[in-house]
Amino acid sequence: MGGKDRDGAFKPYVAAEKAQPELTVAAVVVGSLLAVVFGAANAYLGIRVGMTVSASIPAAVISLAVMRVFLRRNSLLESNMVQTIGSPFQLFTLSPLQGGTPCGRKG
Repeated sequence: MGGKDRDGAFKPYVAAEKAQPELTVAAVVVGSLLAVVFGAANAYLGIRVGMTVSASIPAAVISLAVMRVFLRRNSLLESNMVQTIGSPFQLFTLSPLQGGTPCGRKG
């Protein structure tokens, strides 16, 4: 694991010599599904309640669970890619509803 070894030197979580998958078809599919689900949930919340939530933390937890439990993949980099694909698209879902850019400004 990451942290410090016995000599006090930093030891990374993913070794530079180890080749782990990062951008795979499974990561893109799962990340896209998370983006659609969280985007739709945020659009509904935005219209119904008037506020939205951040999807970064739920996307990270769900991506780890899906990749490790259901798909039997143990790549931290691949789970990070799923979270990266799944979380930012919540902003672009609400843009047409707000009438402008993701931060709510017009023009």
